[in-house]
Amino acid sequence: MRLLFRRLYSTLGPKRARSGLAAAREEGAILPKMPPFAYAPPPYDGPRAAEILRKRSEFLSPSMFYFYKNPLNIVAGKMQYLFDEDGRRYLDAFGGIATVCCGHCHPEVIDAVINQTKRLQHSTVVYLNHAIADFAEALASKLPGDLKVVFFTNSGTEANELAMMITRLYTGCHDIISLRNAYHGNAAGTMGATAQCNWKFNVVQSGVHHALNPDQYRGPFGSDGEKYARDVQEIIEFGTSGRVAGFISEAIQGVGGILELAPGYLPAVYNTIKKAGGLCIADEVQAGFARTGSHFWSFEAHGVVPDIVTMAKGIGNGIPIGAVVTTPEIAQVLTRRSYFNTFGGNPVCTAGGHAVLKVLEKEKLQENAHVVGSYLKDRLIALQEKHEIIGDVRGRGLMLGIELVTDHEKKTPAKAEILHVMEQMKDMGVLVGKGGFHGNVFRITPPLCFTKEDSNFLAEVMDMALSKL
Repeated sequence: MRLLFRRLYSTLGPKRARSGLAAAREEGAILPKMPPFAYAPPPYDGPRAAEILRKRSEFLSPSMFYFYKNPLNIVAGKMQYLFDEDGRRYLDAFGGIATVCCGHCHPEVIDAVINQTKRLQHSTVVYLNHAIADFAEALASKLPGDLKVVFFTNSGTEANELAMMITRLYTGCHDIISLRNAYHGNAAGTMGATAQCNWKFNVVQSGVHHALNPDQYRGPFGSDGEKYARDVQEIIEFGTSGRVAGFISEAIQGVGGILELAPGYLPAVYNTIKKAGGLCIADEVQAGFARTGSHFWSFEAHGVVPDIVTMAKGIGNGIPIGAVVTTPEIAQVLTRRSYFNTFGGNPVCTAGGHAVLKVLEKEKLQENAHVVGSYLKDRLIALQEKHEIIGDVRGRGLMLGIELVTDHEKKTPAKAEILHVMEQMKDMGVLVGKGGFHGNVFRITPPLCFTKEDSNFLAEVMDMALSKL
């Protein structure tokens, strides 16, 4: 019993260990043990969760939402772990929505930010500074072909907005094709490219056509990417003048539920778009920066080279920065007028971004994402064989999705059940995300320093939570 209490204490913290012990006694269960971690955050003496919720409801947008019945007050982070106001440790399997790639508060990224801040915090790009140029050069070296001109932005939405504008300027056409179930941002143009009613307001969104999604789990053609691709050709023939500005897609839809596009789809669509005079945009905001393990960029797994690549999230490990990368020829269109971004390319952000690239290479985090991600996926597939409620396990590297359904044949979304399981997992010390159009998909996108031990703990906690259903 003492061993059980120590396990509960290390997982739950002192204040909840006794209640957790009582529950374990009642159920005759032993909670999975969180891997040891040689770090404890400084004591927290700031506002408690209740006070923050009160201020949030009074002073912040009512559109903001949060996970869990009792939202967590996260006050510290270190590598793949987060800590709440009571010092309790959580395994972070969401990574701030696929954003934290190197690990929370990675010392080398923090040092780069602090050192640059001490020297020069901001100057704008109308003056010279080596930080933006050095990072642009390093970033361009990670991309194929002639993709080597970088425009820095502040977010993924802003990057996609700029990319869509570039395609329209370069081609002289307005029509853009995206995919149903896609999410590309919440500004004017990107909301048009987004194709889920959950994320769209009733405002003018012109010139975007949404093609059939090559969904290997729910789609009518299974994994036959070329059959889905025919819909793009028909959109061009029946919905446009025959010429288009471009096509935008993720290779793995993040908000859409970690859906990897069917094999053969992107090569066929890219070929169709080129024939119609358009450009191809690869949205790598969530899946880029080594997250998929097999490649640095998710589009590479499909054997295509886009004309424009957009990125954010993992580019800064939590620093607000995004980028658009294209060819020198295409980039020239922005010289027709003055294009300017006050904070895009800020020296602090670009110094931090450059440090992220160095850490990814130094610590071989792409390789780790592949090895650990493959191991974790196998563990999750084993859970699928055990638990009827798991309809699909998908993704690659450390970008994995688990779709819950109450009926395998009808694929009925398990909306209420996923919320219950998330609460149970949180209580046992594991934080995961959720997404998909129906909100029934676990999104597992942890920092790329995730280990096999972390994977075992996550799988054991999910197993126990699902068993309680």
